[in-house]
Amino acid sequence: MKNTLYTVSLIFLCLALSGWGSKGHKKISQNFAACLPEQMSQLKPTWTAFIGSHASDADYRKSSDPNESPRHYIDIDNYPEFILTGLISQEYDTVVFHHGEGFVIDQGTLPWATKIAFDSLKSCFQREDWNRSAYFAADLGHYVADGHMPLHITNNYNGQMTGQTGIHSRYETSLVSRYETQIVYPADQAQYVENVSDYIFDYLYLDYKYVDSLLLADTYATTLAGNTNSDAYYQALWAKTGDFTKLLMRNASTSLADLVYTAWVQAGSPMMYPNAIEEPGILWQAQLQKIFPNPAAQTICFPLVLNGNPQPVTLMIYDLKGNLVDTVLNREMSEGTHNIFWDVNRMAAGTYFCTLKSGGYSSTQRFVVLN
Repeated sequence: MKNTLYTVSLIFLCLALSGWGSKGHKKISQNFAACLPEQMSQLKPTWTAFIGSHASDADYRKSSDPNESPRHYIDIDNYPEFILTGLISQEYDTVVFHHGEGFVIDQGTLPWATKIAFDSLKSCFQREDWNRSAYFAADLGHYVADGHMPLHITNNYNGQMTGQTGIHSRYETSLVSRYETQIVYPADQAQYVENVSDYIFDYLYLDYKYVDSLLLADTYATTLAGNTNSDAYYQALWAKTGDFTKLLMRNASTSLADLVYTAWVQAGSPMMYPNAIEEPGILWQAQLQKIFPNPAAQTICFPLVLNGNPQPVTLMIYDLKGNLVDTVLNREMSEGTHNIFWDVNRMAAGTYFCTLKSGGYSSTQRFVVLN
């Protein structure tokens, strides 16, 4: 069971156990564009290219956002009702009512995180916010891909319960990297999804069935090679898993296309006008991730993710009346993840707003001080 107490060691583990690895996630998100119908061709190539190039953004946030990691998995076989019936409730509040929120978060919230990303994408389409829609589509693609990786749907997520520790990275990263050029699959036409929640849970149930096949393949390859790190091991593992690995990744690309198409249709099928978003290389150059802890009593962290060339960044704090309280940051910053810490001890208790500005982009989040 993955504990919700986030130590440094756990953060590094979560970064290692990251869905399909960066190459797999990128391939899945890049390939989904070919599945979109002709009436969505306006989104190509700029908007869809962003989805592929930012397919692993959600993984990168794990180091700065303590709430991110549970969104990438669900240990569904820790639910007694799943063992008995093969199903769990799709309603988050219902699951929490029966098991407690601590238990639910500890098992992972992947299906509900996927639905939230879908709803956010739909809302962006409705208001024709193409920049932000690309961001949520990238997250949606990541969560959908995680839902098609069998080891993200089981409590034996790293083979630790069957003496196969390390299978997670051996499969999703090492194996996929070795055979990346052989992972080629056709594009399926995106279909409208009548019930998004049903759709998400259905593919989770289907993909869970590959857990045993994957673990058996690892046992076979280990026995044949006498180790888990040689060419012989990976050749044997690929021989046993190659076909269903390509199928899982193909289904992930198709599922992402289905959900993006459905969000677009439900939003009224808006048309993206020329130059509606920036080129992928500079789109979303600066992002203010989720502030933590919130509420804060001593120190608060403003996590920033910057892409592209060094750029001027300003972080300003405002009170409820709109008065500027402090300028936390006002300088040029380089690409990467930056955690900006701010002392709230001297602040009166209450609600404040943090605003990030960089170039033409701005973002604001609310936080609470408990002094």
